[in-house]
Amino acid sequence: LHSPSTHPPRRVALPTTPQPPPRIHPPPRRGQIHRNVQIHRNHAHAHASTTPPPHLLALLASTISSYFPLVVLSSAAVGVLRPAALTGIPAAWMSPFLGLSMLGMGLTLTFADFKRVLAAPKNILLGVCLQYSVMPSLAFLISRALALPLDLTIGLCIVGACPGGTASNIVTYLAKADVPLSVAMTTASTLGAVVMTPLLTSLLLGTLVKVDALGLLLSTVQVVLLPVALGTALNQAFPETVQRLTPLSTLSAVLLVALICGRVMAENSGFFAVLDPMVLVGIFSLHAGGFLLGYVISKYVVKMEERAARTNSIEVGMQNSALGAMLATQHFGAMHPLAAVPCAISAVLHSCMGSLLAAYWGRER
Repeated sequence: LHSPSTHPPRRVALPTTPQPPPRIHPPPRRGQIHRNVQIHRNHAHAHASTTPPPHLLALLASTISSYFPLVVLSSAAVGVLRPAALTGIPAAWMSPFLGLSMLGMGLTLTFADFKRVLAAPKNILLGVCLQYSVMPSLAFLISRALALPLDLTIGLCIVGACPGGTASNIVTYLAKADVPLSVAMTTASTLGAVVMTPLLTSLLLGTLVKVDALGLLLSTVQVVLLPVALGTALNQAFPETVQRLTPLSTLSAVLLVALICGRVMAENSGFFAVLDPMVLVGIFSLHAGGFLLGYVISKYVVKMEERAARTNSIEVGMQNSALGAMLATQHFGAMHPLAAVPCAISAVLHSCMGSLLAAYWGRER
């Protein structure tokens, strides 16, 4: 037997197909180069056009809201120095303007937010208690400490006895505090005003001031509850569309509050010539004390969480001064014509002070 060979088998070269020589392209002409560059530019432009530009509305809303105090003060200055520029706006439009702002706030909420707030009614009760204890006490003490004239004392005490104002809900929204809690407290304090405002004015001034309970309740429902409920329902039904409208809500809130403040100052600009300067000190002290005590008591005494404490501060510090002006005019206007002036100034001053707080707190993300 022969053993198999240990050498590897020899490879046999197979015939190959000849490859064509590489094709050499001639250099492009100048016109062809221009066409290629133009095609490239057109393609880049088409790609850029499909990229969404920055949202100018969101940028505008962010810029204006960051200057909220300046916008409000500027509008108030126009009302005092050039009242004719704003008195042409009908006073009857002010409530619809507020309602429109409340609709915008409702677009940022869900019904789950209100369910959360109503699950803790003690927060609402605390806000109402602070509203009807801190502000009336401060109004009485400040009017006595500054020895204000009787007309201005009446006006200041009426402001202190009023419920929370609807503008507080807008400031709460811009301050990134708890809007559902703010709406709930405004509603509760307004309902309580049916009893508390006459009682407190009687205690502070010795005069029983009647409050139109049904009118006050209907006004709150129309200006606060219905617009907020409608906005919340729209947010629940069309969340993606509403999300794109959120910057518009912020922008409208700032501009409408500024417009309302300017309109109030324009309507009462004639009183500033005969106004006692100390009344400005008294009104500022009243609202500053409300903002401060509302926050300190809520945060450090009751140990509420930060957003709720901020909401209480805004709710306590801002009053329904429009109601106060109406009550002062109806019940004291004949004998004390200046009684409504502190209420008118209060409407602007607490909005300016609240806007400062909103600008400070609203910076936090």
